Amino acid sequence: MDEFIQYSLSVQNRRKSRMGFALQNHLAELFDRHGIRHTPQARTEGKRKPDFIFPSQRDYHDAKFDASLLLMLGAKATCKDRWRQVLVEASRIPNKHLCTLEAGISTQQTDEMQEEKITLVVPASLHATYTGRQLKQMLSITEFVQLVRQKQAGAA
Repeated sequence: MDEFIQYSLSVQNRRKSRMGFALQNHLAELFDRHGIRHTPQARTEGKRKPDFIFPSQRDYHDAKFDASLLLMLGAKATCKDRWRQVLVEASRIPNKHLCTLEAGISTQQTDEMQEEKITLVVPASLHATYTGRQLKQMLSITEFVQLVRQKQAGAA
């Protein structure tokens, strides 16, 4: 029985991993199609690698580059407690963004995220699973793309 459970867990973990990579790949394609400059899996401090840095890893490490024009996006198909991983991934960026496909995250958890300066980015099709108060503190993917475009226009 233990072997079966171990095998089942390994299959489940592989599926979750593939889903996370698929989300990252879809987001990268979206950014490419919209001409948005970004670095996927950029190195920030130490060995930390957020899923996306905008406009680039080079700008992130350039002390002369205005930090207010930098954005960071983590991508987690499901959040659970893993959302806290994004807190330490880019020290120059105090307000972080986290894209998820998870529907109906609890208000307690979204309140914690807001306290930690994390803005959720959720596909508009999932917005109906959140409360009105939660929606005020999150962005759709379209709104996030618009925000990145505004920041990049400011950097130009």
